[in-house]
Amino acid sequence: MSAVDISEILEFLPCATPDAWVEAALAHPEEILIDHANCEKKAAGTALNLMFRYVDKLELLNKMSKLAREELRHFEQVLAIMKKRGIAYRHVSSARYANGLREVARHSEPGKLVDILVCGALIEARSCERFSRIAPELDDELRRFYESLLKSESRHFKDYLALAQRYSDEPIDDRIAAFKAREQELILSPDDVCRFHSGPLAA
Repeated sequence: MSAVDISEILEFLPCATPDAWVEAALAHPEEILIDHANCEKKAAGTALNLMFRYVDKLELLNKMSKLAREELRHFEQVLAIMKKRGIAYRHVSSARYANGLREVARHSEPGKLVDILVCGALIEARSCERFSRIAPELDDELRRFYESLLKSESRHFKDYLALAQRYSDEPIDDRIAAFKAREQELILSPDDVCRFHSGPLAA
């Protein structure tokens, strides 16, 4: 495995990915790759949306600009792997994960921004954990690729969390706890489809 230390992420997450998800992901490689591409594209879109919405926050603008470029590069890398494997980039439905997390978010500022950033930190942390879980089970090309993503995903997690603390006018522990509780529910409960951030596949 990669030498990247993700212990901070494992401590931050409310639960580990169930073994049942790993088994389902290995049984649905095309869907996982396509959804991975979608996740990278959405992550870039989120970063760009934040840049357009919060033009007065210089630290956020700089972090999100770099993050968006990295996510789009990852998107291109996933597409290249799919092309090599003869996998067409097609529409697949989204998991309930991201929308489920957003249900916890506040709708007025400054809480709205803080919650978007906490949500982003949690998504990046879960992505990093899942790369680390599935990488040892994959062929050499995918294993090396997923291991190469651990460092950037870990950095994105830290950036989102630091920005949430930076732009909050109060401690964010309660907000983190609220999102963690919802995230654990989404990760451990069964899903009808196998996606990169789904729960275990329903029987």
